[in-house]
Amino acid sequence: MKHLFRIITLTFVLVSVGFGATRVAYLRPGPMMKIPFSSVSQSPYLFTAGFGSELHNFSPFNTANGGYFSMETAGWTFGFSTATGADTTRLANLEVSTYKAPIEFGFHLQRRVFARNNVSFSVGLQDIVFENSTGGLNLDPKELSFFGIVSSQKAMGKYSTNMFIGFGTGGFGAIDTVQIDTLSKQPTGTNAGVFAGAIVKTPYLEKWGGVDIVGEFDGNGINVGLRIPLTSDYRLNLGFTHIEKLPKWKERYWEGHAGMTIGFEISAPRGSGIKTPGGGPSPAPLQPGPINMADMDTTLMMADYTVNTLRDSMGLMTNEMRNLITRLSAMEQHSKFLEDSLKAVRLNNNVSEQNMNNAMRHLSRSLRYFYAGNYRASLQEVEAALELNPNLALAYARRGSIYYKLGDIQRATINWNLALRMDPEYDDVRNVLKALHENRLKSTSMIED
Repeated sequence: MKHLFRIITLTFVLVSVGFGATRVAYLRPGPMMKIPFSSVSQSPYLFTAGFGSELHNFSPFNTANGGYFSMETAGWTFGFSTATGADTTRLANLEVSTYKAPIEFGFHLQRRVFARNNVSFSVGLQDIVFENSTGGLNLDPKELSFFGIVSSQKAMGKYSTNMFIGFGTGGFGAIDTVQIDTLSKQPTGTNAGVFAGAIVKTPYLEKWGGVDIVGEFDGNGINVGLRIPLTSDYRLNLGFTHIEKLPKWKERYWEGHAGMTIGFEISAPRGSGIKTPGGGPSPAPLQPGPINMADMDTTLMMADYTVNTLRDSMGLMTNEMRNLITRLSAMEQHSKFLEDSLKAVRLNNNVSEQNMNNAMRHLSRSLRYFYAGNYRASLQEVEAALELNPNLALAYARRGSIYYKLGDIQRATINWNLALRMDPEYDDVRNVLKALHENRLKSTSMIED
């Protein structure tokens, strides 16, 4: 049993010595170039597929190519990729190389184990790579990488960012970049290292998901790239790998050599995915899949602010309605007061009119008594008329005439003056007073009407 274990271990070591890291940028699940990703929620896409290529030299022409497929369900992310590595033995001055890179088949598995607010943590197994070489289909343990990664998402105005930091083994460990070629003897053992990255979603081409700016350190070098949406479902991936080694572009190819990358991606939306104005799914703020909880919190805060504002507006409208009702009640009371006042005026007018009519009847009877020579009865009727209406000039003039007949000149004069004061245009009274003053009243007719 011990011998069998030693044989298996030796086989794995020999395989790891035989081949170097040839995985191509953008082939792994997620929006990053060579590092894994983590998100707080499920991707809006049912699956994502595409291809990518790394150009390592123009003369001679040297590339690495591959395709991929990935999907996410119930917190699990699954991916499959196939790639053909670059020629790791080719020198810059050679036109022909006999080296033929093996075809690789890779599997990727990832699980989101924690998500709260805008922070998530995922663990996974990356690059379970089988190489179809001349010796058959072999597992390459050097590519195998266990990892754990933490992500933090944040919105900054129209921009949103997702930053990653993690620890992994295998491909995330430091590699030898000065060896003659990858077929020579390499150090054995399990490498490990730290990786980090960030992706910034911009508002450019926002109706199709926005342009993404990618930057990362994959444990061996710095990669930068752009993810440009062609439509809401198609995206063009561009970038550079290990840009710190671009000055050595014309030198011999080695592991971790700088390269230009280009890729194409297609995504199929889920049945319940939110649609964009372009008709496709609306990717989460950090495509493909992570939903920016900060944006959601901001949206909820704005909605809550709007609801509170509407509630305050409704309160102000309610108070205004109460004020209007109070003012209306006051106006109704004032209207009732005016109505009562009008009724009182009408009643007073009716009473005055009735008193006038009664007073005139008394004056009419006093005139009959006056003609009959019954001056005392006539005076009583005048007094009754003045009780009903004390402002009758005719009554004072009649009483003055009665006193004159009774021989009381002084009282007669007083009453005639009162009548003239009541009615300054009472010419008959003025004539009587003038005649009295001139001692010719006997020839002047008395006031009877």
